[in-house]
Amino acid sequence: MKAERRAVAAIAFAAVAVFADMYLAQPLLPTLSREYGVSATAASTTVSALVLAIALTSSAYGPLAELAGSKSVMVAGCVLLGLATLAGALAPNLPALVALRALQGIFVPSVSAVAVAYLGRLRAGRDPGTLVGLYIGATVAGGMIGRVGSGLIAGAASWRASFLVFGGVTLAAAAGLAAGLRPAPPRARERTSRAFAAAYADMGAHLFDSRLLGAFVVGGALFFGFIGIFTYLPYLLTAPPFSLSTAGVAWIYTSYLAGVFTAPLAGGASPRFSRRTLMATGFVVALGGTALTLVPHLGAVIAGTIVLCIGTFMAQAVAPAFVNVTARVAKTGANALYQVFYYVGAVLGSTLPGPALERWGWSGVVVTCGASFALGLAASVLLCHDDVREPADAAVTP
Repeated sequence: MKAERRAVAAIAFAAVAVFADMYLAQPLLPTLSREYGVSATAASTTVSALVLAIALTSSAYGPLAELAGSKSVMVAGCVLLGLATLAGALAPNLPALVALRALQGIFVPSVSAVAVAYLGRLRAGRDPGTLVGLYIGATVAGGMIGRVGSGLIAGAASWRASFLVFGGVTLAAAAGLAAGLRPAPPRARERTSRAFAAAYADMGAHLFDSRLLGAFVVGGALFFGFIGIFTYLPYLLTAPPFSLSTAGVAWIYTSYLAGVFTAPLAGGASPRFSRRTLMATGFVVALGGTALTLVPHLGAVIAGTIVLCIGTFMAQAVAPAFVNVTARVAKTGANALYQVFYYVGAVLGSTLPGPALERWGWSGVVVTCGASFALGLAASVLLCHDDVREPADAAVTP
């Protein structure tokens, strides 16, 4: 039990660091627009390039973790991510920064696509919902810390200092994983030593399971709407009538605290309630929060972001657990596929609302993101049928 707590703590710390790296650029977008003289859409490529790289590489991490072991993949990935984040502070121009953000994205899935399956193995024979909820809570905390922290650091020093600070934190997280995780036991390592192509084939078979496909759509729709709102929110808040500073915008991201508390609660509830109902409820709540940001009052916008976080992380805390218990084989691959869909949604969500913002203002962003949430709601209701409970002797490949 002590070893399990140590492993969960190490993964939680790594999740905070990795997701802070992912989101540290969001509150800096108006600053980057001014510094480089580019539009909101151009500046947003510092977000979309990262999530595109995650989407393109996530599927490789499932088979890679099965062959090399989750610990090795997570530790090495965190080291490389930390170095790429540090290098971002030295970017001489926007194209260089975009390239380095893409490099960061290549290494993010070393944790994000592998951690849930590792936690599932820790809970072999038991429902992983509680641990998955805790992990999602850590990712939410990381997103909040990255956004708030980078904005405050940029306000006090410069945007480059944000990359230096969070790069150092990520290297510390790599050390924590190396000390806190145990490698797969010999029997498990033998069981997972299959050809890379065969592992890919097992993973691809999940696309023909309608329940899993529905969960994958849920993940993509969630992240599209969520990242779209929070990527372009600084442009709403730095313009009249709000006219907030970069540091002021950063504090708005403390609305993430709602998700920090919601995710573990939803994850803990998922073994006792229908996951389909929890996911659908999350989408309905997220739609309400998104609509609330249309009210031209700062208090309403803040309330809207809080409600949005509650709804998003209610669904996001449940969807990966749904995937984990529904997939009967190649669970790491199933979680990696979920990550692919999740980050394809993020690529689209960090890009498509930009032209909508430039043509129709904030209402264009809200309509675009709201349509994505509506798609996810339909997928959760129509495809994610009653949960499949995992047999007592089932184990997740590390």
